[in-house]
Amino acid sequence: MISKNLKGMLRLEAAAIFTFSSIVYFQYNPDWLLFALLFLLPDLAMLGYLASNKTGAILYNITHSLIGSALCLSISWLAPKSELGISIGLIWFAHVGFDRTLGYGLKYASGFKHTHLGIIGR
Repeated sequence: MISKNLKGMLRLEAAAIFTFSSIVYFQYNPDWLLFALLFLLPDLAMLGYLASNKTGAILYNITHSLIGSALCLSISWLAPKSELGISIGLIWFAHVGFDRTLGYGLKYASGFKHTHLGIIGR
């Protein structure tokens, strides 16, 4: 069980991630259309819940962990510097921050509403 104070701190941290990555994205690449098209793309992983809670949780967590977006940014920056890859990584970071701000954390296999931030809606 996560305390309300800790949950609030984690949501503020997520809001900072969303805000920072969005600002950096629009300073780097002010393409609103690309941002809009890719922002909700990670949510397609929720289709995994049609197969099972376990499959849904695995796919959701892969696309909603900061690890994937950090790897995307790092690889895109270093070898060779890919503007599209950097844009995707920043949008992905923003998406994860936005979801966590709303309380949609990494999922447990017990069900969509059970997250590392607590039960969604409570």
